[in-house]
Amino acid sequence: MSSSDQTRVQNINLTPDKVMHKLVSLAKRRGFIFPSSEIYGGLSSCFDYGPLGSEMKKNIKDLWWNSMTRRHTNIVGIDASIMMNPMVWEASGHVASFNDPMIDDRTTKRRYRADHLIENHIEKLRRDGKTEQAEKVQSVYEALATAPDMNRALYDLIVSQNIKAPDTGSGDWTEVRQFNLMFQCAMGAVADTSNIVYLRPETAQGIFVNFHNVRESSRMKVPFGIAQIGKAFRNEIVKGNFIFRMVEFEQMEMQYFVKPGTQIEAFESWRAERFNWYIEELGISPEKLHWYKHDKLAHYADLAYDIKFAFPFGIEEIEGIHSRTDFDLSQHQQYSGKNMEYIDQTTGERYIPYVVETSSGSDRLFLALLSDAYNEDVVDGEPRVMLKLSPKVAPVKAAVLPLIKKGEMGEKAEKLRDELSMSFLVQYDDAASIGKRYRRQDEIGTPFCFTVDHQSLEDNTITVRYRDSAYQERIDMSKAVEFLAVKLV
Repeated sequence: MSSSDQTRVQNINLTPDKVMHKLVSLAKRRGFIFPSSEIYGGLSSCFDYGPLGSEMKKNIKDLWWNSMTRRHTNIVGIDASIMMNPMVWEASGHVASFNDPMIDDRTTKRRYRADHLIENHIEKLRRDGKTEQAEKVQSVYEALATAPDMNRALYDLIVSQNIKAPDTGSGDWTEVRQFNLMFQCAMGAVADTSNIVYLRPETAQGIFVNFHNVRESSRMKVPFGIAQIGKAFRNEIVKGNFIFRMVEFEQMEMQYFVKPGTQIEAFESWRAERFNWYIEELGISPEKLHWYKHDKLAHYADLAYDIKFAFPFGIEEIEGIHSRTDFDLSQHQQYSGKNMEYIDQTTGERYIPYVVETSSGSDRLFLALLSDAYNEDVVDGEPRVMLKLSPKVAPVKAAVLPLIKKGEMGEKAEKLRDELSMSFLVQYDDAASIGKRYRRQDEIGTPFCFTVDHQSLEDNTITVRYRDSAYQERIDMSKAVEFLAVKLV
């Protein structure tokens, strides 16, 4: 069989725009992601995860969940309701301030984030070497935070700088308006304002309102954390870049409750752990990960960093690590009238805990992993598409391929498939040439292929083919389960 020195692999460099186009095509063709309700024309920025996509997304969430709740004895999980008492969102500030400043182009009827237009304009000035002008615009922009009429100030700055729409070059702007991102719905049979509830725009509040429930039932002592994976909904006006920004998405969040004064130490510890997780657990290329420190902080934070990833369309956030102070628990104490203090049983000290948050999106991470893994090369003179996914993330862990599908060879392959399927997701493929079958598995990121051939009938060995290098070796068929178990750790 082939060995590593007999296999010739030549990489092909692709431009970022081509990668994104190819990813979208591959995702649909191979069952990772489909446009939602496609037979009816679809729905903007809504997608369905197919057979392979749902498996891969589950792998991502399981890896995150285990890294939080299994590896830390002081972190437990919950699964809070999507719909909550509307007062939750009053207390959190979402009803009053969860808004984006939007501006419309009268000519094209397209809508844009006003603040994003200005920030992109400043970045363009810097890229063009107009540093002094960029700093002046930045200074004016930052001063708008105290403007009595923020919307008018944003509009005036856009007009004075002659900022155009990035995709069309048009700029016949309307006034800037605030647009609330929460979805409203009526609960019950009567559509009345008293029956209005919201689809949650984030999962964190479900954790905060359950602070005492979790603490008491799990006998937790500060510091401790509560983790949750769940759907959130935002009526995003600016959508796009495939599954990067959607109206329905899934968050993976952990709120870590600490004694006031210790939050910075906890923050730095989580910042290091979360960054390393992407490299060590998911196998993401380190050079594609970037830190971004927030100078302009949210009203609840005293420190915030983002982990950003170099997507084909730009460097964008995949996780936020925030020091949220005691804002959330204090707000819920004020609005609910319930005491949210923690009492240290050893010292008798009473305080409202501070919170360090780690918040990532499984959908954005899914896209980051796909784009990081996408690869085109030439193996022994034949072109191939390969998803170089970590074996832990790959939806299919191995493929069983009989060289001949009938007779004893096919029976041995089916028996091997059945044994492996008890522990791993495997595919059985007996159609077309062995080369084509390898290519099909490479395209969906399957890390290993087990080939049952003529020699298998003689000595019960099989060929193991490694996806990344196309290297092949022989192992005893009885060792296949053990082989995968070791490789997937």
